[in-house]
Order: sequence, then structure tokens, then C-alpha cells
Amino acid sequence: MFPNHQKLSRIGIFYDGNYFRRVSNFYSNSHPRRARISIEGLHNFIRSRVAREEETDIKFTQIVDAHYFKGRFKAREAEERDILYQERSFEDVLMYEGVTTHFLPKGRDGEKGIDVWLALEAFEMAIYKRFDVLALIAADGDFLPLVRKLNTLGTRVMVLGWDFSFTDNNGILRETRTSQMLLNEVTYPVRMDEVIDDPAHENSPLVNALFHRPEYRPAPTFSPAFTPAFSPIPTPAPAPVASAAPAVQPEIGSIQYGRIANLKETYGFITPDAGGDNIFFPFSSLPPGDAQKLRQGMRVSFEYTLGDRGPIAPKVWILVNQDQPV
Repeated sequence: MFPNHQKLSRIGIFYDGNYFRRVSNFYSNSHPRRARISIEGLHNFIRSRVAREEETDIKFTQIVDAHYFKGRFKAREAEERDILYQERSFEDVLMYEGVTTHFLPKGRDGEKGIDVWLALEAFEMAIYKRFDVLALIAADGDFLPLVRKLNTLGTRVMVLGWDFSFTDNNGILRETRTSQMLLNEVTYPVRMDEVIDDPAHENSPLVNALFHRPEYRPAPTFSPAFTPAFSPIPTPAPAPVASAAPAVQPEIGSIQYGRIANLKETYGFITPDAGGDNIFFPFSSLPPGDAQKLRQGMRVSFEYTLGDRGPIAPKVWILVNQDQPV
């Protein structure tokens, strides 16, 4: 341990963007959490973890630099793939969280040179900004030379790695593993998949804040059907109760109607006209190009189904006539 009870621990964070995207997609699409990783939540976790490892108060652990490296499609190609809005929305999140972005053109052969750029930038900035801890969000063993060079500077390295596997839509098993050699060389190896899946952390605000959707939080929720019990007005209101909490759920696969309740980076929620819980939907459920047209309060129709964590709309359509009665 490196006790620094009254000395500031300066943290630099470096993202392998392609790796982070795979991790976030896994938790959004294949993990029971069904939510993307929050940049803000991840940064708070890193600060807390560094404070614990360095045996200091969290107020003495500060992120002084954060950098995100990724290959990126040209705007026209991203638009053709219907990912332009999704990519730029995430870049907005990075900007508001103070993360500096670094992009190289992404072609048919994928990313070229982005890992080398990350390593060179991380080493150079560790020299000039004298990071006490460099947090590396990466899994590739190719970063091993970088870690060894950082060790010679006295910069303590924290690697945040995830191991996971899933079967894609084509029935192919996909696996991501963090290099064990990389973990062996760093000062603070953190197996994030173990941290997140540890039953002891189920009610941890710090771990739960790693994800965007507050709906996962194991806090008690109350159906609108029970609002009369908490209302100071003794007269019950049967009509709203019946509308908000129908006795029969919609049929799986049926087409329903509602309004956009709120929108996040790459997903949103619909308040159904029929009442009941808000419906989660990913932007990929809309026709190409429609995701960027979404606005809060907009009327939509959607296909209803149930997922592992509740109701989901696998298909969503914006209503042409926003005043259309249902």
C-alpha cells in the first residue's frame, strides 16, 4: 500500500474505446443488468477504489485527466449504418464528463494504430503530468510494454478489466478476456465483472451507480395502484387507479400506444396509454434514422413483450399524427 493521508493522488484515466464499447454493449444487451456503463459512475468508482488502495480519504483522490481512444467511421458511413446519432450522443456524454476524445479513421479493416496512440499518449502524459495512478480501461496484452514503462516512472497502474461471454444473434459464442499477464504486472488489478456480480454488492450504491438505469436499484417501488393509501385525501380515485394498473397485462406481441417518458444515450422509456410500468426500448428498435427524431412527450406505437427485467418494446414507430386518438 502507498499511504498518502494528506497528499493528493492524481489520477489519469485512459480508455480503449473499442473495448469499453464491447463491455457496455454486453451489460446493456446480455447481462441481467440490462444497462449501459455510466462514465460518471465509473469515474466515481475509480476514485473510491484508488482511495481504498492508497489508504487515503477520497477527497485526496482526484481525476486530473481522462482520455478516450477509438476508431470512428466517417459521418456519411455512420449515417448509412444508422449509428451516427448514437455515436455523437455518446461523445456528448464524454464531453460533459471532461473526457478528451481521440479518434482515428475506421475503415473496412477496422482500427489501425489506435492502441499505439493510446500507449504513447499515456506514457507522455504520465511524464509531464506526473500521475500518481494511471487507470487503464483495457484488456489487451499489447499494453504490457506500456505498463512496464509506467512502472519505471513510479506511476502506479490500475487496470479495470472484464471477463465475459455471450451468444450473439447468429448463435456464435463471443468471449472477451483480460490478459492475465497484464493484470500480473499492474499495481492495482481490478476484475470488474467479479465486483459487479458479487452478491455482497447487490445493494452497493457505488456499484449500482456504474449503470445508467436506476430501475435496477433494489429500492422499493410502488405501483400507481397504491397511491390512494398514501394520499391525504380519504376519497379513493377508482378511475385513475384502474387506468394506471390494469388487471390484465397486454398480450405479448400486441401493438400498443404511448408517449416517450424520457430519453438516455441509446435507449428510452415509454409511458403506455394502457397504464402500468414504463416500457424500456433501445434506439435500435426504431426504423433507420428515426432515433434522432425522438423527443420527450412524443406519441409512439410499439410492440409489447417481456424481458428479463420487465416490459420491453422490441419495435417502436413514431406516429405521423401526434394528435391521433387511441
